[in-house]
Amino acid sequence: MRALRVVGLHEDGKSIVCEDPARRERFLLPADERLRAAARGDITRLGQIEIEMESQMRPREIQARIRAGESVEQVAETAGVAVARVERFAYPVLLERSRTAELAQAAHPVREDGPDVRSLTEVVAYAFGVRGQDYSQAEWDSWKGDDGKWVVELRWQTGRSELAAHWSFSPGAHGGTVAALDEQAEDLLDPNRAPRTLRAVEPEIAEAEPAAPEPEPEPVAEEPEPEPEQPAASTGTEDGQQTLPGAPTPKPAAKPKSKKSHPAVPAWEDVLLGVRSQRG
Repeated sequence: MRALRVVGLHEDGKSIVCEDPARRERFLLPADERLRAAARGDITRLGQIEIEMESQMRPREIQARIRAGESVEQVAETAGVAVARVERFAYPVLLERSRTAELAQAAHPVREDGPDVRSLTEVVAYAFGVRGQDYSQAEWDSWKGDDGKWVVELRWQTGRSELAAHWSFSPGAHGGTVAALDEQAEDLLDPNRAPRTLRAVEPEIAEAEPAAPEPEPEPVAEEPEPEPEQPAASTGTEDGQQTLPGAPTPKPAAKPKSKKSHPAVPAWEDVLLGVRSQRG
């Protein structure tokens, strides 16, 4: 690498004239922000300029995204730059998020009758103990929401499921306060309440039980309605008797009665001669 010496300022006032002492060749070096930062030895500013030149996302926007909850990898992918170049700007913001999460753990959960005397970390640790879970494996984080308030997050693993609870953190006297933002956070503040899955199943079972008697209306339909119509229809027989459809079969027993009453009528010859006829 050849060394150059500064000759002076170019006539345009925007470039530095440099010369190669060996070959007497002269070069123009733009007197821009990078040159001034390099002359001061400001390495951080040089890194900022590089990001500004390679991406439209400025360092202040990078830090704002990190403060809003994005990770270094997400910002680097969005900006289209290397992760290492984002880390130098994200580091102070990540420290701020970590410090806020620590402060929120010492805050007091807000309940219906006022702030709890215990801190958030004490309440959550008790809830984990009741559930038989390892609180030491849980991870805390925080970021600023769209409304400018800090959001505190607790993430933990249960079996194959990864769960998360969120609170709104308001710094103040005696550690400040936190308010639950979702049902997971409410469950941790009140571990004696029924699990969320059980509350969702109970109404389904209650609705299914009364639905069982619905098939019972089938016996209500009275099918024997045609029976009243049968007495209206009658058929005649050769003996002059009427037979009702569906009537009991013992009815034909009336025939012997007609035979006994028939010979009881005497013929007119028997009455005149006084003899008994052999008819019948």
